[in-house]
Amino acid sequence: MKLDDVKKLHQKKYRALLGYYLVEGEHLVLELQKAERQKASAYKEVIGEAAPKSVKLFVTEEYEAWANQLNANFSIFTVNKKQMAQMSDTKTPQGIIACVPLPNLRSEYDMNSQVIQPQETGVANGRNEIERCIYLHEVQDPGNLGTILRTLAWFGHFRLLLSPNSVDPFNPKVVRSSMGAIFHVPIELDVALSDLQTRFKRFAYLDMQGSKVNAKEFARYDCYLFGNEARGVPSDALSAFDADAFTIPGSGTIDSLNLASAVNICVYQLSMEV
Repeated sequence: MKLDDVKKLHQKKYRALLGYYLVEGEHLVLELQKAERQKASAYKEVIGEAAPKSVKLFVTEEYEAWANQLNANFSIFTVNKKQMAQMSDTKTPQGIIACVPLPNLRSEYDMNSQVIQPQETGVANGRNEIERCIYLHEVQDPGNLGTILRTLAWFGHFRLLLSPNSVDPFNPKVVRSSMGAIFHVPIELDVALSDLQTRFKRFAYLDMQGSKVNAKEFARYDCYLFGNEARGVPSDALSAFDADAFTIPGSGTIDSLNLASAVNICVYQLSMEV
């Protein structure tokens, strides 16, 4: 990949065209290494050989030794500081940028299948863990999406569904604010609201007039709907789904929560009720 192509990856259209996105900084690359190692192990188990080299890691000279000690399946290229500054979108580049192949995140769900129930994903702390789905409708703020990804990765066993017209999860701002969580959370892109009713049976959403999220019944749903920062979830969709409303109890001093804060509180509550 040419350096001019790397610079283009800050734009969504070129990420789609070239099939890569950017990961910048030591912490994120270490998280990427962890995720890639898990993926390579799974690949070898299924295919019988190591996964081919795919991640392209660009470093300045002072990070060359660090990169070679990663023991990762990365192709490593050394660039000068001027070239690194041209590739980076931060004011003070760390000197580490990876070009990572875009995964295929289109929903593979067969829309002719029967309505599905939450799937058990294992046992932790003596409890059956269930994968639940968080659906975000037209979320626009990269910081919100990155924060939500961090929370989903922290608690685990959550799948993130993004509607069309949502912020690109591979936007560099989302990747940075996720602090590496984007490598560990199952994500599906362009999942239309109209398709959810075929896929799921029980829906919950937030509303000031709903039941409290700390009620036991809040954990009995398989898809949790959260809307755009300004507009919420379309009311006609909520009526069609016969979705149930819940609220996060507060002091009443203000009338709304930041989207990421609301999702984080709900995810914490769900993690306690599994």
